[in-house]
Amino acid sequence: MSEPDLPDLPVAVAQPRVHRGDLAATAREHALALASAGARLVVFPELSLTGYELDAEPVALDDPRWAVVVEACARAGAVALVGAPVAVDDRLFIATVRVDADGVSLAYRKSWLHGDEHRRFTPGDGPATTTVDGWVVGLAICKDTGASQHTAALAPLGVDLYAAGVVDVPADVVECRARAFVISRALGVPVLIASHAGGTSGGFTETAGRSVVVAADGSVLVEADEAVGRVVRATLVAST
Repeated sequence: MSEPDLPDLPVAVAQPRVHRGDLAATAREHALALASAGARLVVFPELSLTGYELDAEPVALDDPRWAVVVEACARAGAVALVGAPVAVDDRLFIATVRVDADGVSLAYRKSWLHGDEHRRFTPGDGPATTTVDGWVVGLAICKDTGASQHTAALAPLGVDLYAAGVVDVPADVVECRARAFVISRALGVPVLIASHAGGTSGGFTETAGRSVVVAADGSVLVEADEAVGRVVRATLVAST
């Protein structure tokens, strides 16, 4: 749980446009979202850099196309949590990549895979956290949000905030909101869910958007609509 001396934390959830097969163009969309967010922490959807394309090539952490996102983070003073397929020791993972002014690092690998993801990707080895201005951020990706085991395993890590990138169909918005409520109440922390907007592969010809920031008591602080390109922001205050 939060310490009372933690600073206020401006956060945002983003729904960038994905240019299928054009990683450089999609990276520029992430940079635009960072520039407009006005936030210290910006969370992006699952596989946001490639779209939900399960056959997309993995993105190396030293790929030069990350540079535009690193530069945008430096200009905005932001930390970005970006979704991308990543290879580690010849295994592929659905990952959350941390990007900031210092560069790019692997923050988390999805633990609970879904459907056809099993054919190509390896499950990660459990929950992970990253820290932003003293706030310990528990990380999750899509199906992880519905796994009570994942939430329970984050509790002893002392998280102050929960952040997840997801891809949902429009009909699943109610389920996504219910999961955010349950997680916020279980951990006693705010929850950020960044949800893909616009069509993509893997059966998602339509996606939900409706990214959301939920307070520790389960109430909605701010919510996007379903449109591509939306970024919404809230400021979190440490509990006392």
